[in-house]
Amino acid sequence: MDKDRVIGSAKVVKGKVKEAVGKVVGDAKLEAEGKADKVEGKIQNAVGGVKDVLRGK
Repeated sequence: MDKDRVIGSAKVVKGKVKEAVGKVVGDAKLEAEGKADKVEGKIQNAVGGVKDVLRGK
């Protein structure tokens, strides 16, 4: 498994937590950061998946 997949998955989780906390405390900026982290993590996870396919794993 490519390291980008691991890091991407961690960013998705971090983004979900930030987004949830932002909603609970009413912090729109924190919520938006969480959404951005989730998207960034999903993209990085996809890049890692492509690398895995290219390597034949």
